[in-house]
Amino acid sequence: MNQQEDEEMQLGSGIAAFEGKHFGTAMQLLSPLAENGNPEAQYRVSIMSQNGLIGSPNEPQAFRYMRAAAEQGHALAQHGLGFMYMEGECTEQNAEEAVHWFTRAAEQGMVGSLTALAMMYQEGRGVEQDEAKAQSLLRQAGF
Repeated sequence: MNQQEDEEMQLGSGIAAFEGKHFGTAMQLLSPLAENGNPEAQYRVSIMSQNGLIGSPNEPQAFRYMRAAAEQGHALAQHGLGFMYMEGECTEQNAEEAVHWFTRAAEQGMVGSLTALAMMYQEGRGVEQDEAKAQSLLRQAGF
């Protein structure tokens, strides 16, 4: 088995552990992959770190991995990073950054990001208030 196959097996096992709520095992399997730049592993390690699923929350690690995965185009991580910026979780609240990351995720079809963006346009948070743009985003989201 070559290294790529080994990493794919480790990722699959880590995801299975995560989905099965065996977070200690998931962290053990996914952390090395996250360190090596795997966006799926980074996203899941971020979730576990943010929510303290294996001990105390580690917000700096959660933010670092969420941002790393988002920068690699991971749609769920882009949405998660947008939410972190919108709510000021694990980082300073920054509506403009939230809009940026929700927009990137929405471009990949993330319905939650489309609705979050619509709300931000309705409220004028991080963008110029624009009800027409908000309604257009909600239509794209299927509402």
